[in-house]
Amino acid sequence: MRMINAVSEPRPSPAAASSTAASAPEATPFAFITRGWREVRDSAGADLRLMRARAINFKNLATSIDRELENFLHSASSSFSVPVVQSPQPPELDFVKRLQPKLSEFRRAYSSPDFSQRVLQKWTPPPKIRINLSAIKNAFVSDVEDNARLIDWERGFRTWDWKGEKEEGEKEWEPIRKLKTQLKELERKSSSSEIFRNFEKLKTNLKSIYQEPQESKDVLPLDMSELLAYWVKQSGPLLGLRQDICDKIVEALCSKQKDQLMWRSLSSWETSMHEHENINDELDFRIASVLRSTGHCYEGGFWSDSVKHDFTNEKRHVAIVTTASLPWMTGTAVNPLFRAAYLSKSAKQKVTLLVPWLCKSDQKLVYPNNLTFSSPQEQEAYIREWLEERVGFKTDFKIAFYPGKFSKARRSIIPAGDTTQFISSKEADIAILEEPEHLNWYHHGKRWTDKFNHVVGVVHTNYLEYIKREKNGALQAFLVKHINNWVTRAYCHKVLRLSAATQDLPKSIICNVHGVNPKFLRVGEKVAAEREQGQQVFSKGAYFLGKMVWAKGYKELIGLLAKHKKDLEGFKLDVYGNGEDSHEVQSTARKLELNLNFLRGRDHADDLLHSYKVFINPSVSDVLCTATAEALAMGKFVVCADHPSNDFFRAFPNCLTYKTSDEFVAKVKEAMASEPQPLTPEQTYNLSWEAATQRFMESSELDKFLNRSTENSNSAVQNSSNKNKSVKSMSWPSLNEVVDGSIAATHYFLTGNEILRLSTGAIPGTRDYDKQHCKDLHLLPQMVQNPVYGW
Repeated sequence: MRMINAVSEPRPSPAAASSTAASAPEATPFAFITRGWREVRDSAGADLRLMRARAINFKNLATSIDRELENFLHSASSSFSVPVVQSPQPPELDFVKRLQPKLSEFRRAYSSPDFSQRVLQKWTPPPKIRINLSAIKNAFVSDVEDNARLIDWERGFRTWDWKGEKEEGEKEWEPIRKLKTQLKELERKSSSSEIFRNFEKLKTNLKSIYQEPQESKDVLPLDMSELLAYWVKQSGPLLGLRQDICDKIVEALCSKQKDQLMWRSLSSWETSMHEHENINDELDFRIASVLRSTGHCYEGGFWSDSVKHDFTNEKRHVAIVTTASLPWMTGTAVNPLFRAAYLSKSAKQKVTLLVPWLCKSDQKLVYPNNLTFSSPQEQEAYIREWLEERVGFKTDFKIAFYPGKFSKARRSIIPAGDTTQFISSKEADIAILEEPEHLNWYHHGKRWTDKFNHVVGVVHTNYLEYIKREKNGALQAFLVKHINNWVTRAYCHKVLRLSAATQDLPKSIICNVHGVNPKFLRVGEKVAAEREQGQQVFSKGAYFLGKMVWAKGYKELIGLLAKHKKDLEGFKLDVYGNGEDSHEVQSTARKLELNLNFLRGRDHADDLLHSYKVFINPSVSDVLCTATAEALAMGKFVVCADHPSNDFFRAFPNCLTYKTSDEFVAKVKEAMASEPQPLTPEQTYNLSWEAATQRFMESSELDKFLNRSTENSNSAVQNSSNKNKSVKSMSWPSLNEVVDGSIAATHYFLTGNEILRLSTGAIPGTRDYDKQHCKDLHLLPQMVQNPVYGW
């Protein structure tokens, strides 16, 4: 038997593989990982080739042994083939014969074609392997933390199939393929220009911090006259100066600098300012250009409250806060009620009407016919029944109550406690303050503009006119005028004045946002239809209707009738009203022997009043008389004074105005001798609450808050058409917010002192609501809500 030498292929050493990999250029920062995996792959392939070579050699060895045994047996049988002499066989031959079947079986077993496959199955590594790449992951995170998220470590390297070595026509080993793919992606991202761009952007931003603005070299700084003019413009309401006087002072201070400084400081895109005739706008843009040249950008006031509920993706909420409630038939009770009804008709917003709740002792003093309510729910039912009977549709808004007390001296309801707390923070979006000065005279609580996103004030009453009629009225009117300026400026974003008869307040515009009860319009339509049929509609003469207090026009009425008693001989006037001055008014009329017939107060919609033809209203204390609008809606003549409170009614042909007492007599005779004209459809619409609601939405800018998308589109159009305004808004200084916040803080401090409150006419104990209010409205006592520690 010859010696068998098993020939095997030499396995490449790791050092050789390492040197080969090291010789390759390191093209990427992570080439060492690729080199490590290449070494693993080459080593595994070399082991497989070695095992396969050993299996083939072992097979050849078995075949060679079998062949040698066959040769040995053939040679032995031929040497002992003589049959003559049979001698005993040697023991070696018996051993070979016994070994032959086993060798044949061994040959068949190891010469089978699937022998190599069984050997490979035994020595090949398991079909599944798990690779822990936590160390590699940590290395990646430490080196390139921002880009490590590009590789899905949890999903990408969990489990792979062993595919064996990569041969021709076969796929590459799966773990190596995925790792190489992810490494190439990481290398591409890390070597992209994004990092370079971010670095350049950061460098530019850092450079801009220390870079002097380019425009500062072109725009000259403000001089003393311009600073003084701007101070007068901002502080005019605080000093009690009228708007026209402030404008004259500003014009005088800026006129000298207009040609030589102001225009020269403006850049080319601001040259359109030459077309502005208003010196205030010119000064505003001048301030804005200087601030813009310094890099200033206004981002909010010093006193602004940043914690507000965001209503961007929610249904907007409107809270209407008023100073009176039914059954008190006054303008601040009726008009806010109709406003809530018509605003709630739209599905764009939710509406809450917040009205004062009076204890029973105050109800008896305020509500007519000794009508009282034992609970807020009972009064709410009364209000809704009255309203729905007149508007003709089911209303969908919430009615809430806040504590209030009736002031006999002021003949009005004063809020008790912090009124803002009766609107939850989740609903604090838009606030409409009916009579904002009245609501905030003694307001000691959270600032309205801090809690609400948009605050609109609607001025109903000319308080200065009423105060001037009282004792020491001039001094009181002077103080109240400044207080009204301060509180409306500090607590409102926008103020709407029903007419020019009211005080000129900051942030205010003039617009009639009141309509007429639909019931009066239906009466007017009925009257017009009956007149077309030839029927007699008006069977009575003239009347006057209003709360019987001297300030409601009774003084002017008695004075005119007394002066022209002879000129108006035979003229009879029916007077409907109840009030605190009823006895004095009636006794004065009897002393002067005036032909006045005093009757108890009635609702203007009462059927008894439909047959009157002329409504007389000589009042000059009203801001916008609701009774005048109702009389015009019913198709009657109205004789009223030529006064700013009646400017809205001048467009109606049935409105007869007078300037002197002689003209009063002439207008009364004209109305009594002729027939009123029927209203046109346009005139009817202008008197309606639908038109009033539309005017309110536009003048208060409420539509911008309720229609966010419309606001954005409109602002884009405005910015493209007027770049000056956008620049002005971007660079507008925060002086206004600082002043407004200072006023609010001072007002809060002063109204917190009970002595100061009482000295200015406040009702005792109105800084906080009392126990009876807690019981009626189910409120927590003040000691619980505002505890005082240390006693």
